[in-house]
Amino acid sequence: MQNRRVYMKKRKKRKKIWTFVLLPLLLLLIGGGAYATFLFNKAQSVIQQSFEQIDGREKSEKRMKEVDPNSDNISVLFIGVDDSSIRQEKGMGAVRSDALVLATFNVKDKTVKLLSIPRDSYVYIPIEKKYDKITHAHAYGGVKATVETVEELLDIPVDYYVKMNFEAFVDVVDELGGIEFDVPYEIREMDSNDRKNAIHLKPGLQTLNGEEALALARTRKYDNDIERGKRQQELMKAIFKKAMSIKSLTKFDDIMEAVGKNMTTNLTFEEMKGFFAYATKDAGANIETLHLKGEDARISGVYYYRLDEAAVDEIKQTLKTHLDVSSYQARTEQFAQEQ
Repeated sequence: MQNRRVYMKKRKKRKKIWTFVLLPLLLLLIGGGAYATFLFNKAQSVIQQSFEQIDGREKSEKRMKEVDPNSDNISVLFIGVDDSSIRQEKGMGAVRSDALVLATFNVKDKTVKLLSIPRDSYVYIPIEKKYDKITHAHAYGGVKATVETVEELLDIPVDYYVKMNFEAFVDVVDELGGIEFDVPYEIREMDSNDRKNAIHLKPGLQTLNGEEALALARTRKYDNDIERGKRQQELMKAIFKKAMSIKSLTKFDDIMEAVGKNMTTNLTFEEMKGFFAYATKDAGANIETLHLKGEDARISGVYYYRLDEAAVDEIKQTLKTHLDVSSYQARTEQFAQEQ
């Protein structure tokens, strides 16, 4: 216990930039706005500029054929990174992922499941053929290594990715005019320019600007990575609610500008339009949040978050069922035989 307290004190001193809580929102937001003529053209331009295929990978090896969000259940891995100009100026080395959120989309029910993956999770990284923190996968091999590591962990296909940095998060929240959120406790946190204690929030329901929302999303001083993941998911919902309001429709142009210059994705514009149906479903999109249970551990003197194997197996089955992976594979095998 004493070692744990010492470790937490050390972690408080480390400058870690959490990047994005709005990640799954962005697909729905762009899809929902794209059917207004001007926004349609704007969204198309933004996505074309942001498109970046994963080298040497046309589809997941866990798929028999390519999928389409317009007609298939699919998964999207949202990768938050801190590759800001400040980080580059400080020469902080290879970029690690600071946030990972896997979203699965069920096309029939129009439901979404969000799984936050703690950055210090002790997992097998295929490209390195060893166990390490999942955050290191991006430093080892970028998006491809991160996607393959998540597939190894959860035994499901990762069809698409969206990679973003923290600057878009601040801009989007500010363009929305802030978001309402019930801050759970008083916090003092650095801002996006690494100025110590620049953000001071007191507990209670209030409107947060971009910098304040980012500070609340990234802080780990007051609880742990699991609680931070839950907090990030609640912030996602708050941003989604504000973005889908009538008052926010006029902001979509500027929002997409902020997103586009800070994002890469292997989703095409035509594929992104498949998310429109989720955003316009009666009573809004049905989004369920999931969490990976585990415990703090030290291996060879290094801190890791050791995932509970039974909990991981349960999450695997939940996601497989939501994607209908087994029956989908059976259909694709039948399709291949008929060709």
